[in-house]
This record gives sequence, C-alpha cells and structure tokens, in this order.
Amino acid sequence: MSVIDKNSTFLGYRRENGRVGVRNHVIILPLDDLSNAASEAVAHNIKGAMAIPHPYGRLQFGADLDLHFRTLIGTGCNPNVAAVVVIGIEDGWTKKVVDGIAATGKPVVGFGIEGHGDHDTIMRASKAAREFVQWASEKQREVCPIHELWVSTKCGESDTTSGCGANPTVGNAFDKLHALGSTLCFGETTELTGGEHIVAARCATDAVREQFMFMFNRYQAVVDRHKTSDLSESQPTKGNIAGGLTTIEEKALGNIQKIGKTCTVDGVIDKAEMPTHPGLWFMDSSSAAAEMVTLCAASGYAVHFFPTGQGNVIGNPIVPVIKICANPRTVRLMSEHIDVDSSGLLQRQITLDQAGDLLLENMLRTANGRLTAAEALGHREFVLTRLYESA
Repeated sequence: MSVIDKNSTFLGYRRENGRVGVRNHVIILPLDDLSNAASEAVAHNIKGAMAIPHPYGRLQFGADLDLHFRTLIGTGCNPNVAAVVVIGIEDGWTKKVVDGIAATGKPVVGFGIEGHGDHDTIMRASKAAREFVQWASEKQREVCPIHELWVSTKCGESDTTSGCGANPTVGNAFDKLHALGSTLCFGETTELTGGEHIVAARCATDAVREQFMFMFNRYQAVVDRHKTSDLSESQPTKGNIAGGLTTIEEKALGNIQKIGKTCTVDGVIDKAEMPTHPGLWFMDSSSAAAEMVTLCAASGYAVHFFPTGQGNVIGNPIVPVIKICANPRTVRLMSEHIDVDSSGLLQRQITLDQAGDLLLENMLRTANGRLTAAEALGHREFVLTRLYESA
C-alpha cells in the first residue's frame, strides 16, 4: 500500500488565485542585469526578502524576449512566492512584469531606476519589501489535497545507477501521483534522442503526440543547422561517460524511466509555459540542470524531483529540489546533498515500490516545511534560458 492515496493531504499556502505553494517567499526580482545591485541591496536591508539576480534582460528581441518575460513573470506567479518587488532600469518593461504577476492577485510592486538612481530606488523598494515580508509572515499553512501539489522532474550528472535506480524511483512516484490527478512535468528534449519513439507512444492522444514530435523535431533542426549531429562531448557529457553511459541512446533510455510505467503524456508546453489541466506534461527544455529547474519554477511547479548518479548540487531560489541517488559511492561521498537514498534498490534491499514510497514520504515532509539539502546549503541557482544573441 502506497504512502499516498486520494485522501492524502499536505500543509500548503493557498494563494489568491487558488494555487497552493509549499514555501512563502518574498522575492526581489530584477528585470535586467543592471538592476541586480539594487535588488541585492534591498534583500540585504530587509531580512526575509530574497533577491534573484541574473545576467540578462537588455537588447533581447523576438521569441527570446518573450521567453525572458515569460520566465520572470512565471517566477513571480509561482505559488511558492507570497509577494514580489520588481526592479528594472526603466519603467515600461518593469510594469509589464508587474502586470503579469498581478494577474494572480498576489501583492506586487515595481520600481524603475532611471530618473531616480540606486539610492532612492533602494529606499522605496526596501519600504515595500518590508511591508510584504511582514504581511507574508502572518500567512498560515492549511490542509490541501495531494492532487494540488504540482511536481516536476529532471535528472543530472547521470550514470548507470541513474537509469537503473534513481530515475525509476521517480517514475514509480510519478505513476502514483498521476493516478491521483496530480500535475506533473518532465522535459530535457536533448536527452530523449534515440528514445523519442517511446515517449511518442506514451502520448494520450494523437494531438499530444503531434505536439511532442514537433518539439523534438524542432530540436533536431537546431542540431542539423549547427552541424552537431555527433553529440559526443555534449550528450552524454564527460561525467556521464565516466559513469558508464557511452551513447545518447543509453542516456535517453535511462532518462525516460522518470515517467514511470503507467503515466500517459497528457500535454505539451513550451519553455516556461503553464499547464492548463492535470496530468503529465512534456516541456521542451534544455538538459542544463539550472536552466530546466528554473523553467519548471516559471511554469508553476512547487516541488522538483532531481535524481543524480555522479552527484549534482543544484538548487533553486523558490522551489525545493529533492535529490535522489542510487549510487552508494555518491551517497557516501556527497551525503550532505542527498535527500533520498535509493541505493538499496540496486543492492536488492528494497523494492522499486518501496523506493518510490521513500521519495513520496520525503516529498510530503518537504511540502510540509522541511528544508531540502539544497535549501539548507543555500543553493539558489537561477539560470535563464537564452535563444539568441543580443541585438
């Protein structure tokens, strides 16, 4: 019997738009790289506020600019965020992000630096942040049904134990969550190469299958355009090769284990887009760890499963990242980074069903407030995906 069923609950923060989060962050969100210093100064002034610096936001255009706005707005809209202070170099684009976040009903305010300078902006933004932090501090957790917990997944620093142990552990947990009507997400388009037909066969409808193949073929076109059909030195990485993965097909077959045995692929979204109904969603995304976790956060996911073989230290500013590892050597040498030790699975000490339950038990504890290893260690990797060079 699984540790979760249709009557399972967790303690979450109910937001103004009905979504449920598991953290209660007040974030200082810079629109562009020029606003990082002011944003970090505000977070330094106001204890309990968190700045999320990044290096982009100037002279982007077209689909790249659209993705930039979608990622920033989605980050502010994430249910793990209680309130947002946006700081940008100028008012117009700052207001666009503020308006996008405001659609959720959560408190948000924006400040432009031009015409004011850093000192005045920092002072005004600090006052707003202080009010938001005090307001958020009175928010109380409430009992929420398990299906309202949105969960995403991505693997990193994979080795042979990933596809045989840690990834199937996630797959088992996903099967159980999917059966209860949860909203789930996987991606890593590059790392499905050679196994894309397996994912296509799991698509719930012909329309979903067509969308998935469109996303996959779009990636293949990038490979062809840049004449990088030989994926060695990239996929798999040198770390993957050292861990026993010699081809992209091997890596793909291990990667696909994360979607379990019974899940259907119920929808397809582009980078940082938000799902429109429950089920398992495929998101076209990079296989770079921090990039995809950032995109999942921008899509609205509240908890992230991250299986690793060789050991990966990735975290995220607003979404708790739960690390799962089935490699006993990595568990021993990097124990401070591992939340769920599933190495007993490959040593035949536990079953796959028990491994999945270990992960789900940790998920519930994390949702109820327990810090993940990455959170306790201060890992707040926030990496935006870029499509083009700047103009």
